[in-house]
Amino acid sequence: MATSDQDDIDARIQVYYADTFDENARLTTRSAQGPLEFQRTQELIRGKAPAGRVIDIGGGSGIHATALRDDGYDVVLVDPVQRHVDTASAAGIDAHLGDARALPFASEEFDIALLLGPLYHLSPVADRRVALAEALRVLKPGGVLLTAALSRYVAFGSVSLTQSPPPSLPDDWAALLVDGTPSPRLRFPAGHLHTAEELHDEVANAGFEVDDVVGVEGPAGLFLEVIGDAGEDVRHAALVLARAASATPGIRDQSAHLIAIARRPISA
Repeated sequence: MATSDQDDIDARIQVYYADTFDENARLTTRSAQGPLEFQRTQELIRGKAPAGRVIDIGGGSGIHATALRDDGYDVVLVDPVQRHVDTASAAGIDAHLGDARALPFASEEFDIALLLGPLYHLSPVADRRVALAEALRVLKPGGVLLTAALSRYVAFGSVSLTQSPPPSLPDDWAALLVDGTPSPRLRFPAGHLHTAEELHDEVANAGFEVDDVVGVEGPAGLFLEVIGDAGEDVRHAALVLARAASATPGIRDQSAHLIAIARRPISA
């Protein structure tokens, strides 16, 4: 059951994605980072799961789901925001209103589970455990999970790097750095910010066999975010760097998004 803090985040999610932020543009036209994140995420999905039935949990407006559907995957999307479900449905995706913590599907229905947003919107670790347990439940034995988190160190940089050093570490900076608690300065309704090692442990403790935790956009991703548009040479260089640095400890945390790649064990 959600705590009062999580209830507040859940309510903010509805307002943020329904009225404030265009999730449909985030991976396409909002900045040069979006297409990089999209391409890298698609590469990771296809590299680990070249075919199968997919559940896209917290799949937003269906950008990833549509690309996978168009390439022959059988995709079902679940999202808590009606605007996203409507947009995905209009694109021909089998989209359902629902919550990552209580999926409306039977056990062992899917070959691939994408959890590319819910973990960083869930503050209590107990809620993240429930979401991971639900993903495990609906996967077939041997099925593949790709689950995303937001990098704690990138988030810390976003609130600290352009400011003069304070005489003592502000409480919200310390909480972000030590515990992954989002700063109240963030408009984004984040619940938790991970390190790569923490993400690995949460997924493993949920019963998955973890193959790897990788950085998605790489160290150049934030540069693409702030410059908006970018030439083909810059975009290509960022992609090469993202691929090369994706699994390097420490460097992978310089990606805004981290992805854990794991499998449901074939036998208990």
